[in-house]
Amino acid sequence: MNTLTVKDLCKTYIINKRQNNVLKNINMEIRAGEMVAVMGPSGSGKSTLLYTISGMDHLTAGRVDFFGQDISTLSPSEMSEIRLNQMGFIFQQMYMLKNLSIYDNIILPAYQSANGRGKEKRREINDRAKELMHKLGISEVAAHDINEVSGGQLQRACICRSLINRPKMIFADEPTGALNQQNSREVMKELNRINAEGTTIMLVTHDMKVAAKSDRVLYIEDGNIKGEYTFGRYGGQEEDREREKKLSVWLMEMGF
Repeated sequence: MNTLTVKDLCKTYIINKRQNNVLKNINMEIRAGEMVAVMGPSGSGKSTLLYTISGMDHLTAGRVDFFGQDISTLSPSEMSEIRLNQMGFIFQQMYMLKNLSIYDNIILPAYQSANGRGKEKRREINDRAKELMHKLGISEVAAHDINEVSGGQLQRACICRSLINRPKMIFADEPTGALNQQNSREVMKELNRINAEGTTIMLVTHDMKVAAKSDRVLYIEDGNIKGEYTFGRYGGQEEDREREKKLSVWLMEMGF
């Protein structure tokens, strides 16, 4: 079953009265339960692709089907509902509210959703937040301010927040970009575990070690998908070196 189907997607910006075609006739599919990485040189359209197909940015032409619904036809408020309740987001810059604790930042999207009203519902949300924080090993920093934790802990908190409403799919833009190698490994371990539990993930990355842990890698250049490399399911750390080697060879062939 396809989670996401993109047909003839174009994204154009007008800058100084000149047309800049950032995405050109993109066609792609992501199946339910997959982890798909998007790679390509700087300025190739990687992040624009992620923002456009997740409804964070308007498409210029084409169609995006998200679980059978054409999101390009939705009103801004309908799209906001889908992003809140059916999508999760993780960014390189870890956007969290400075006046809230780690725990309160995690529960906030769930409290804001239609399912977050009433004492019983909020009790369930609180329990889910505690369970997620326990799974990701950050229970001990629940009451901390966001400037009192490490980058790795903060990004794991962002993963908890992205999962709080049980999304159908997670969109991650350079989720390890601001982390050191150790924290990057920890965050990818969690994303692989979440994916193994059934959550579909699309991530943009420049890091070959990150991309090698996905099922498939799409290579984008000049706004076009130029190639695709299929690994199959990630089996664990012992596969890392072999997968990275294969990906490195393919990326060189693609001109990365």
